[in-house]
Amino acid sequence: MKSLEPMQQVIARLARLPGVGRRSAERMAYRIATDRKGLARDLAQALTELESTVVCCSACGNLTLKTEDPCTLCADARRDRSQLCVVEDPQSIQQLEAAGSYRGLYFCMMGKLSPMQGQDIPPAQVTALLDRIREGEVREVILAFDSDVESDATTSFLHQQLEQLGVQVTRLAFGIPAGSGIAYADPVTLARAMHGRQSYET
Repeated sequence: MKSLEPMQQVIARLARLPGVGRRSAERMAYRIATDRKGLARDLAQALTELESTVVCCSACGNLTLKTEDPCTLCADARRDRSQLCVVEDPQSIQQLEAAGSYRGLYFCMMGKLSPMQGQDIPPAQVTALLDRIREGEVREVILAFDSDVESDATTSFLHQQLEQLGVQVTRLAFGIPAGSGIAYADPVTLARAMHGRQSYET
């Protein structure tokens, strides 16, 4: 029905979120539309504020306030600047920080290689990562990706790019269950994976 076109627009946009299928998007949209306690208004205000105040850190890609760029992690002089942990997205940074076992810096690739799904790593991020290494401060690059086929392809690609720059390349030990991801691992598992990382081997 033409009168429900706004609903279809909301459903289509919710379905673009990771892990949200068409049916889930429909349930969310109907819940928002039928709520009489201002959920739609509150959600719209929160999203507007998010868009206007939160950005990706210009140094690492982590989420930060516009008024705190570079982010607090990059600005912390106590962090070990000889270690750079490369992750897929900002959510992975939050999970690793919660484990409390890593004191170096981070770099987000903002994606991973997944030809079947038409996903790729932004070329600008690859260039930025290599430029960061060429600055000479980093001695070890830790590839901290999930344990799935796409992540393996991503770490292999990045290793090929990094090995020519004379930097040590390691990856997380497989304390993370196969087929799972950093976002779903508990802090103890993440801590063990970080401590048990090994030199990269093809």
